[in-house]
Amino acid sequence: MINNLLVNFAHEHKKVVPISLFVAVLCLCLVIGHLLEENRWVNESIVAILLGCIAGSILLLVTKGKSSHILTFDEELFFIYLLPPIIFNAGFQVKKKQFFHNFLTIMMFGVIGVFISTSIITGGSWWLFPKLNFLGLSARDYLAIGTIFSSTDTVCTLQVLHQDETPLLYSLVFGEGVVNDATSVVLFNAVQKLDVSRLSGRAFRVLGDFLYLFSSSTALGVLTGLLTAYILKGLSFGRHSSVREISLMMLMAYLSYMLAELLELSGILTVFFCGILMSHYAWHNVTEISRITTRHVFATISFIAETFIFLYVGMDALDIEKWRMTKLSSGSLMGIYGCLILLILVGRAAFVFPLSAFANSMMSRRAGSGSSITFKHQIIIWWAGLMRGAVSIALAFKQFTFSGVTSDPVNATMITNTIIVVLFTTLVFGFLTKPLIRYMLPHNNGTRRNTNHEAGGTPGEDLNLPLLSFEESAATNISRAKESLSMFIGSPVYTIHHYWRKFDDAYMRPLFGGPHHNRSRC
Repeated sequence: MINNLLVNFAHEHKKVVPISLFVAVLCLCLVIGHLLEENRWVNESIVAILLGCIAGSILLLVTKGKSSHILTFDEELFFIYLLPPIIFNAGFQVKKKQFFHNFLTIMMFGVIGVFISTSIITGGSWWLFPKLNFLGLSARDYLAIGTIFSSTDTVCTLQVLHQDETPLLYSLVFGEGVVNDATSVVLFNAVQKLDVSRLSGRAFRVLGDFLYLFSSSTALGVLTGLLTAYILKGLSFGRHSSVREISLMMLMAYLSYMLAELLELSGILTVFFCGILMSHYAWHNVTEISRITTRHVFATISFIAETFIFLYVGMDALDIEKWRMTKLSSGSLMGIYGCLILLILVGRAAFVFPLSAFANSMMSRRAGSGSSITFKHQIIIWWAGLMRGAVSIALAFKQFTFSGVTSDPVNATMITNTIIVVLFTTLVFGFLTKPLIRYMLPHNNGTRRNTNHEAGGTPGEDLNLPLLSFEESAATNISRAKESLSMFIGSPVYTIHHYWRKFDDAYMRPLFGGPHHNRSRC
């Protein structure tokens, strides 16, 4: 009996030690990040990766080359515990007015762009990998590679950009980053359901699965957010305890994610739109102290989760076991790294510049040339999406490992490929982000009048006119209807947004919460 207790104690002690070490390294990462706060060349993700590499090197020396890990990565840990707070906070903190004003452009970059990038990376790797003696990947693996390396990480760019000085650019980079991650995961899940043995003629099946997952996941997130707002407004939790209303918001957000996963939908999309709806309605139904607390709590949990992931990426780069499994020569490996980075560059450029030109044509009809995406802005948008991050790592582990472990040399090679690409893009492209933006936008203050499309030229005042009026002649009504229709065709986002505001103020806010005046923040 005593021996069993001692064995159990020793086993539990072995679990506590690595967790304690990892938390200590996390704390060290926060301290160093604070000391480097004034230096915007280095962001938290770069600090976490570098610290992870240093910690991994120390562990290799201590264990005499056996292991560089404090903890073993599990894709379930990422998708169930780490990813939900990151995505929810992105939706909860998003500037909804800018996001929905640029909704069509963001969706083009975040959805259509992912499909274009995935196609180029998939086709390019399918053609180039065999020439580099990298064989053994299936058709599904190549499709998964396309989605894995189409997922972006725009943190480096967002930490350098200023939202007040470049509102349009910041909105596009931030919005595309979130939608891109969600689309990549949804497309990845659709690829997993694809029957690769009958791949010909299945493109519409993939598109159908994608649209189903996208719409169903969004609807579930919206319904959960509205239900939370309705409960908080009807029961008034704040009368007795602000802790309960904060807890309800957190638990309902997590429940929306888990329900989506249970129904085999996209938890990322669900929890993102749940965050938007909670911020728009539920946040106004809690006490003032709860409003302040939720902002900070959600941001804090998200920050810790992101730092945890990048710290592990730095450690995993020195995983000797995976490197030993790789049977390719160093020249072939360098060729694969170079091909992947080149495909990322080309795949990114293949949609950013054409879609920007298309978006500019829509903006010119809507608000004049002052709100167009300039060529310098297009360069920054292209650059912002070159970094790869946590989602790419998680998808690679999900595709090529089982609970973070693999004994297949081909799968081990793909894991190391992903880690190297993430390290290179985050460190090299991340370090170059600030000088690039300084060169492209030397006078950020001057960009405000060029990008602030809310200042003038919007059809807001004209939209206040009714479509039909019984007090006027039929000819006048027909003329006004034609003008409204042409206005809708020329500026669909503004038109829809205006009528949504009227519907929101008249019906949604009284039922689910929020200020009821026309100047309310959207």
